[in-house]
Amino acid sequence: MRPTHLVLSLAVTAVLAACSGEPAPANGGTQSTAATSHAFSPELDKSDFAEMVRTLSSDEFEGRAPGSPGGEMTVEYIKAQYERIGLAPGGDDGTFFQTVPMVETTADESTVLRMDVAGKAGELQFGTDMVIGTRTGETEVKVADSDLVFVGYGVDAPELGWNDYAGIDVKGKTVVILVNDPGFHANDETLFEGERMTYYGRWTYKFEEAARKGAAAALIIHDTAGASYGWDVVKNSWSGPQFDLRASDDPEPRLPAQGWLSAEAATQLFADAGQDLEALYTAANQRGFSAVPLDARVSFDLASSTRESSSRNVIGVLRGSEAPDEAIVYMGHWDHLGKHEGEGDTIYNGAIDNATGIAGIIEIAEKFQADGQPKRSIAFVAVTLEESGLLGSKYQVAHPAFPLENTVAVVNLDAMSVAGPSRDMVVVGKGNSELEDVLKTFTDAQDRTIVSEGNPAGGFFFRSDHFNYAKAGVPALYAKGGDDLLDGGPEAGTAYAKHYTEVAYHKPADEFDPSWNLDGVIQDLEVLYGVGRTLADDGSWPNWYEGNAFKAARDDMRAGSGD
Repeated sequence: MRPTHLVLSLAVTAVLAACSGEPAPANGGTQSTAATSHAFSPELDKSDFAEMVRTLSSDEFEGRAPGSPGGEMTVEYIKAQYERIGLAPGGDDGTFFQTVPMVETTADESTVLRMDVAGKAGELQFGTDMVIGTRTGETEVKVADSDLVFVGYGVDAPELGWNDYAGIDVKGKTVVILVNDPGFHANDETLFEGERMTYYGRWTYKFEEAARKGAAAALIIHDTAGASYGWDVVKNSWSGPQFDLRASDDPEPRLPAQGWLSAEAATQLFADAGQDLEALYTAANQRGFSAVPLDARVSFDLASSTRESSSRNVIGVLRGSEAPDEAIVYMGHWDHLGKHEGEGDTIYNGAIDNATGIAGIIEIAEKFQADGQPKRSIAFVAVTLEESGLLGSKYQVAHPAFPLENTVAVVNLDAMSVAGPSRDMVVVGKGNSELEDVLKTFTDAQDRTIVSEGNPAGGFFFRSDHFNYAKAGVPALYAKGGDDLLDGGPEAGTAYAKHYTEVAYHKPADEFDPSWNLDGVIQDLEVLYGVGRTLADDGSWPNWYEGNAFKAARDDMRAGSGD
């Protein structure tokens, strides 16, 4: 193997050569996968898009893990593209980079959960039966004889008259929680939003709420329908290094330990404790549900290696001619799952998730530059640590490139569709904001229909970086190509989505494929560019629709700005 620092040096040299349009020097007779003589077009161009996705998802970038050599190669590549286009730096101290301090924690995967269930001892194995980790930054977390309590969906929502923790003290105990939120498994539209996940259904919320209640640990029961992904996604996402913001940079509460149980392990655990998990699913979807203490205790010694380091957001800006202090933000996350230990293909290349989004915002940046200076500024923000819980965007919102009250809107690109042109365009979280009215102008021009996501139970609006801006009140749009493909209709689109989710999502198979039909990508980029260009030049301030939970925060910030 070549030394890591040599790989990084050679690859970055190749990246810079790629952006200049000049061939990179030979690497000991072996051409670097990042090297190219590609000549970029100023227009939205599918060969440009393909070149960037191919490079960012190459094995040489090793899955773009934050803090890794591949992660450093990635941010240097994005910076070089911004420089090639002619964007101004929008990061710290006049650079393109915003440093995001982080803590890297790697759990010992030999950790077991020692169970005492109705007086019978047993163990749950990491990866097969469960995954567990800590966000405390501690190298050792020990829990001994912690009582297990089933708390349904783990929701405390006073505004909805729902509290799964009512009447029980879980301090020092381990709570066991269902994924998604009330109404989903019962298919009851009268509870929360029925099939459509709310923020209470997100695993991040569940762990934070358990921490607020004083639990020693929390374990979410996985089910594929409720999570919208299989156990392999959980196992892959929770193995290897895990990243967090420093506690001083993150106000959210943290548990000593948190993780997931496989459906099979949970079913057996409940049966051994004298409980019927299926019956408890039913009970947890009833108003007035009461938490159920289990005849079970758990103990574990969780050892982890930790180190403090940092990653970087990459920010480029095209300054506005008339209102340079007001901005539209295009964003996407550059990170993926990196390289894991093991046999076979161990690189999680993340071609669709999310080399496509980064290539997309760079293509849009080049189009803005080619079409002339906008009246408002445009910021292009490539964020880190999305796969670790939207942390790079959380840090960016806390330390924004433009004040939030001056941020007109956010357009997020994440996992673009490479299935070909479609008759529809999906707005994730459709019905949220007036940005959809702007979007419709451009989808109408393409004879396309705006539709909701096909799997509202997936909670995708809460699972990508725009959500941190939304929570702060800034209107956010997350839209992508739909399932009704020109070639094959909804059946072909559904088959593409199913294959991606089952075969490639958060797996090594998410790799660049030169046979992709990128005509749909250009179709989508044209629409998303049109939204930003309109907002940049017309002076409007789109808001959330009436009744939206984020509207009050937007109204308050705009009132404070004097408008």
